[in-house]
Amino acid sequence: IFTFEISPVFILMEEVLLKKLREKVGWPPVEGDGVFCPGGSMSNLYSILLARYSYFPEVKMHGMAVIPRLALFTSEHSHYSIRKAAGVLGIGIENVFLVKCDERGKMITSELKSGIIRAKAKGLVPFYINATAGTTVYGAFDPLNEIAEICERHGLWMHVDAAWGGGLLMSRKHAGKLQGIERASSVTWNPHKMMGVPLQCSVILMRQKGLLQDCNQLCAEYLFQPDKHYDVAYDTGDKSIQCGRHVDVFKLWLMWKAKGSEGFGSQVNQCLENADYLFNKLENRADFELVFKNKPEHSNVCFWYIPHSLRKMSRGLEWNKKLHEVAPKIKTKMMEEGMVMVGYQPLGEKPNFFRCVFSNPATTREDVDFLVDEITRLGQDL
Repeated sequence: IFTFEISPVFILMEEVLLKKLREKVGWPPVEGDGVFCPGGSMSNLYSILLARYSYFPEVKMHGMAVIPRLALFTSEHSHYSIRKAAGVLGIGIENVFLVKCDERGKMITSELKSGIIRAKAKGLVPFYINATAGTTVYGAFDPLNEIAEICERHGLWMHVDAAWGGGLLMSRKHAGKLQGIERASSVTWNPHKMMGVPLQCSVILMRQKGLLQDCNQLCAEYLFQPDKHYDVAYDTGDKSIQCGRHVDVFKLWLMWKAKGSEGFGSQVNQCLENADYLFNKLENRADFELVFKNKPEHSNVCFWYIPHSLRKMSRGLEWNKKLHEVAPKIKTKMMEEGMVMVGYQPLGEKPNFFRCVFSNPATTREDVDFLVDEITRLGQDL
C-alpha cells in the first residue's frame, strides 16, 4: 500500500486525517505534511531524521562524517525513544543532553539554556529540542511557549512529543494544556493511546511541506514512475521509511466517523475526571500518600500505599527501603489473583510507587473504588 493505484482509498483517507490532525495542532490544514507510523518511537525518530536533514541535507548522501558533531536536548522525564533514535541515527546517545525537570516533571527552561551553552562550549552544534506534552510517568506538559522562544532565538528545531498528551487536543476543556504546540516544527501524536484507537496508530506531523519527500525519497523506478497518468504526489510511499503503512489510518478514520470530534473530546474528559476522582479519594487517607500534592494535569495518578507497619515508623533510609518493597509485593498478589492490575516504578530518589493511568473511558468510579479497596486488602498485612 504505497502507490495511489494500489490503495487509492487509504491514501485519500490518510490525506484527509493528516489535515484534520494538523488543524487540531493549530497549523493551517492545507500546509504541512505527515505520515502514519508504527508507534511513537518511530515518529520521534522521524522528527530527528528530518530535523538533521533540514539543517544538513548533505548527510543523506555522504553520511555523518561530512557534518559537525550534533547535540540535541530533551527533558530527563522524556520518553527513552529520543535517546534511542540518537543512537540509531549515528548522532550518539552521549550527545543527547537531558534537561532537569521541576518537581512536577516539567522541563526547566533555564536549565535548557545552560545546556545549550555547555554543548556549544564542547564544540557541538545544537540543532533540535524535544518538548514533551504528557510525560510517561507524571503526565507532565513541558512549557511549550518558553521552549519555542528558545528554539527561535537559537535557530533550533522544536519537536513536541505529544504521543500521550496529543489526545487532549480533542477536548475543548483540556486542549489549552498544549498551548504553544502550534509553534513546533514537528509533532508526534499517538491516537492509539488516549483516543483509544487499536494498535498501531501513530503519526508524525510536519509544519514544512515537502521535507519528508526530500529526506526519504529514492525514486525506485519499479514503484514510483514520474510519468504516470495521475498526480504522482499521491504516491506517498517514497516519503516514508517503511513505504507501505497507509492502512493504519483506517481504524482512526472509522472511529472518527463514528464518534466525531465531540465524542473523542468527551472520552478524554471522562478519563481525566477519573484521575481527579482517584486523586481526591487518596488525598486525605492515612494509608495512601500522593507522589505530589497538586492535582494531575493528565490522567496519570502516582501514589504510595503505606501499610500499617510503616505508618508509625520514623521516616528515613530504612523507611524508604521498606516502602520500596511494598508496591512490587502488592503487584505480585494482584497478578496471582487476577482481579486488578496497575503498574509501579521508582523515579530518581523516590521509592517504588503506583502509577495509575486512565485511558479507557469505560472505567467507572466503582472501578476506581475497587482498585483502592484491592490495594488496601492486598497490602494490609505487609
